[in-house]
Amino acid sequence: MTPEAEVPRDRIAHRVPRVLADLAACLRFFSRVPVPVVNRLDDPSQLPAFSRAAWLVPVAGALLALPPALMLALLGLTDLPPLATSLLAVALAMMLTGALHEDGLADVADGFFGASRRERRLEIMKDSRIGAFGTLALLTGVGLRTVLLAALVERVGAVSAALLLILAETASRAAMVAVWTRLPPARPDGLAAASGQPSSRAAALALVLGLAAALFALALLPASAVLAALALAATAAMGTALLARARIGGHTGDVLGATQQVALVALLVGFCLAR
Repeated sequence: MTPEAEVPRDRIAHRVPRVLADLAACLRFFSRVPVPVVNRLDDPSQLPAFSRAAWLVPVAGALLALPPALMLALLGLTDLPPLATSLLAVALAMMLTGALHEDGLADVADGFFGASRRERRLEIMKDSRIGAFGTLALLTGVGLRTVLLAALVERVGAVSAALLLILAETASRAAMVAVWTRLPPARPDGLAAASGQPSSRAAALALVLGLAAALFALALLPASAVLAALALAATAAMGTALLARARIGGHTGDVLGATQQVALVALLVGFCLAR
């Protein structure tokens, strides 16, 4: 083997431990799953270095979607109605993530629509209590995910619906990273600011992974449905970003969570447009 061939192999061998450590950090940050220390580069006491590791956010989303997808596929073998199996899968997904993004959606709804001043909106979003707008947003989001997932089970079968769930969870995280990259932090002392802004390279890789996940749906759905899903998700993410810029001047962790939720619903809506 030539020395030139050894160089890329050495680089890959050097990067793999770093990637594994970053992935473990992302899983800890975005879930309640007890992730063990994977190597000496992995420090559970530190926030993920999202400037470098943001491209792994869609990967973490795919891994976190595996248990709910497996539940959906297995329960599809029983006589339970699709609505019940879908609700159980959605509930498991929320348990694994600690309803992190759902909480963001509720906080954004309360803050954006419950006050007229930027400072007051940010104050409401930090409040752990939930208001009327947040409750309605949470019920609508969870309800739509459940109903749309049940519709997919009825149309394409439980196994295909489970695969589409994984793809949608992956792509929706890429939409979240895109908004994260485009908007400045709304709070200089917030968690979103402390965790760092994704680099353009990391954001581009996340977007490629998200698009690849969405395009894998072409194996299960007509091209028109997949294109509709992509268009709806992009519109939903862009709309959330524009609203966040207008209301609070940038992003927070809640805004990013809300982006993931609306993009996920938009993708499922698009998938359900298959004829």
